Amino acid sequence: MSESSLRQAGGSGPLSFDLTDRPWIGVLRRDGVQEEVSLRTLFAEAGRVRRLVGDLPTQEFALLRLLLAIAHDAVDGPRDIDHWADLWEDDGCFAPVDAYLSEHRDRLDLLDSRAPFFQVSGLRTGKGEVASLNRIVADVPNGDPFFTSRMPAVERIGFAEAARWVVHAHAFDTSGIKSGAEGDSRVKGGKVYPLGVGWAGSLGGVFVEGSTLRETLLLNLVAADTGGIQFDSGDRPVWRRDPDGPGAADKRRPSGVRDLYTWQTRRLRLHFDENGVHGVVLGYGDPLSAHNMHTREPMTAWRRSPAQEKKRSEPVVYLPRDHDPSRAAWRGLASLIAGRSESSQGAEAASFLRPRILEWVSRLVTERVLERGFLIRTRVVGAVYGTQQSVIDEVVDDRLSMGVVLLHDRDRAYGTQAIDAVSDAEGAVTALGDLATDLARAAGAESDGPRGTARDQGFGALDGPYRTWLAGLAEAQDPYAAREEWKRDVRRTVEHLARHLLAAAGEAAWAGRVVPAKQGTQWLNSGLAEAWFRARLTKVLGAPSTGEPSPDNAPSTPDDIAPKVTA
Repeated sequence: MSESSLRQAGGSGPLSFDLTDRPWIGVLRRDGVQEEVSLRTLFAEAGRVRRLVGDLPTQEFALLRLLLAIAHDAVDGPRDIDHWADLWEDDGCFAPVDAYLSEHRDRLDLLDSRAPFFQVSGLRTGKGEVASLNRIVADVPNGDPFFTSRMPAVERIGFAEAARWVVHAHAFDTSGIKSGAEGDSRVKGGKVYPLGVGWAGSLGGVFVEGSTLRETLLLNLVAADTGGIQFDSGDRPVWRRDPDGPGAADKRRPSGVRDLYTWQTRRLRLHFDENGVHGVVLGYGDPLSAHNMHTREPMTAWRRSPAQEKKRSEPVVYLPRDHDPSRAAWRGLASLIAGRSESSQGAEAASFLRPRILEWVSRLVTERVLERGFLIRTRVVGAVYGTQQSVIDEVVDDRLSMGVVLLHDRDRAYGTQAIDAVSDAEGAVTALGDLATDLARAAGAESDGPRGTARDQGFGALDGPYRTWLAGLAEAQDPYAAREEWKRDVRRTVEHLARHLLAAAGEAAWAGRVVPAKQGTQWLNSGLAEAWFRARLTKVLGAPSTGEPSPDNAPSTPDDIAPKVTA
């Protein structure tokens, strides 16, 4: 991009990169073309875009929240579910965004000298240090620049990419000691000591995807009359507030989602010339405690924390429920679709709350604004931090396609069967792991490794089939019959894996050996291990249709029998 194209109108004056008109957000169009577009183009053509495309999944999450803040503010709502339904039916629902962007374009300029987008004008450290872009480009961990094409450092990036990483830094920046900015009262010895990761980094991020970006934006556009989420009358995004200084705001709390989605957890300033961005000053901004933010933050599940309740002497404390990178999203389905709001009438508060964004979609289907068969993708995104939260170790990204009927509050049969189907898989895989353990014991080998390997194989083999089954569940006439078919699929899959384990067990397991038991000792070989496996599988999945023992005459498991005692 030439210097003249970056100048303000008239061809002179300071450099400008106007995010309302300059392409900077990656999108995948419905025809498969991937490109960068401006904010104005994105909203005008949202119905022709399939989804956002970021440098990382966490960047997509951060950008979506920015877009939602713009949409909420531009349409001034939705005020209630009727207002939302009008937006859903109107192909031109985002038309007001164009005038809105024009009104606020002076605060949406990445390079503005007075109030640069998501930055602090004139921000500097006491010694005038400027850090490398490694500080905000999350695919280059500080001090560990392996597996990257930008080794050893990010020396320069374009303005479009810089804008994306600025948004990402406020959402997912790491913790650790940061340079102290002049004017920040928290500075001690030129530094500010750890104040935690960016706000979205503390979440187990959850949002809903439709078939187009327009649908995705609308499905995540929560109405102001939604129960369990607080919206203050003064809720507004950061560009409608006075520009930040180098220090933190005085214990301010978010006024609603527009404020929260643009929360300034960092203070930063890009250093650039006409050829791009070459450095950054990065410090802490407004810290935000996750304690009982479930009435403000809709894009995460929540867990009750007895430890924090005791520490704070409070009756109920909820904290975000983050993602386990070793556990596929479908295995945590219950936390997404079966949570409930806090109990009332003196009843015990819930141990877990499902994401409010899914509470909102539940309301849309329960009140028949969305058809029962409407298909959504529940997307989970999060960062896993390591070494005192000073680096990002992993990024979690997973999707689950499902019909919205699974979220129906007054017809829970589909959701219940979907959750119970996960339990079927968990139980069957546990039985497979037990078989691996028993075979190793029968052969006189160590059992932890084989058990873990067998469980990984079991969940891996069931991952695709469950996702396919879940996506089609809403079309089933009878959810209970659909689950019985799933059980049969689980049995076939796990028995196939069990046959491989038995074949690979070898002669030592076939011959067997004396092993410790609850009472004395037990002779264990591969034949008895197989019998126990089939009995366990029957307990989990019920009796097979044909050819296998029924629950009444299935071989006993070690938990059912008094073991043989061998001298």
